[in-house]
Amino acid sequence: MKTFVPSYYGTFRCIAERCRHNCCVGWEIDVDEESYARYAAVEGDFGARLRAGIDVSGDAPCFRLGAGERCVFLNDRGLCDIITALGEEALCEICALHPRYRHFFADRVEMGLGLYCEEACRLILTAREPVTLTVLEDDGGGEPPCEEEEEFFAVRARMLEIVQDRTRGIAERLVRLEDFCGLHRDSRAPAAWAEIYRALERLDHSWDAVLDRLSALTDFDAEDGRDTVWEQLAVYFLLRYTPDSLDDGALACRVAFCLQAVRLLRALGAGMPTEELIELCRMYSCEVEYSEENVEALLSQVTL
Repeated sequence: MKTFVPSYYGTFRCIAERCRHNCCVGWEIDVDEESYARYAAVEGDFGARLRAGIDVSGDAPCFRLGAGERCVFLNDRGLCDIITALGEEALCEICALHPRYRHFFADRVEMGLGLYCEEACRLILTAREPVTLTVLEDDGGGEPPCEEEEEFFAVRARMLEIVQDRTRGIAERLVRLEDFCGLHRDSRAPAAWAEIYRALERLDHSWDAVLDRLSALTDFDAEDGRDTVWEQLAVYFLLRYTPDSLDDGALACRVAFCLQAVRLLRALGAGMPTEELIELCRMYSCEVEYSEENVEALLSQVTL
């Protein structure tokens, strides 16, 4: 089984205490069974602290949250006490995986970095070369891809080729992707989309200010000379969301979702300094990608 990752993947490093949006704050983190058993065997004072810091009253064990909704193992320096005491290999599955996502196929696993992590977002948006999928690991296992998977890989390769065609402007590339997938351009105004977003589950009320700006836009057309940035964003969404079409058969719908996300962020981010743009995309990810209900709601809203 081969593990494929985007070509920028190997440069990712958690920035720990320098992170402005620590993934150990505000999230209830489940502890998988294997890690829970491992924590139960840790001896001494830290072992006792580990067990006291895990809430077992719900459907699955999870780390308790303290003041400010901080994981009780996140110290004042913004570092994880579990890593400090036991090493990175002691992290539970969710903590070890974040901000990564994975898709499983017959002959491969595809893994990427999510926009919610500000450092991952920075890597994605500032990558200059066209993104390719490279082999990270190969254990020699796996089965040959089925016909459906082979067809998907071929179609996705063509979609990525269209988006990464740097002989054309990004606006033209997005239209060509629509045409390739047989999609119709969504005619709703930004204000209409702002109301769609307002109806979603809210995770951070600072998102309201972004939606206010969206309501004030007259259209989604924006040119700011950063075609490579929007290309990388489009590639990210396509790699993250189209594989699930093998389960639900909704490839065109998922591509429309990706296109709408790129157009929204491109319109809102036109002319923004890079750091502000990274924060905008991170906020979008927080509000949309980390809520299955919000993703499904937007998938139901796109125009085919």
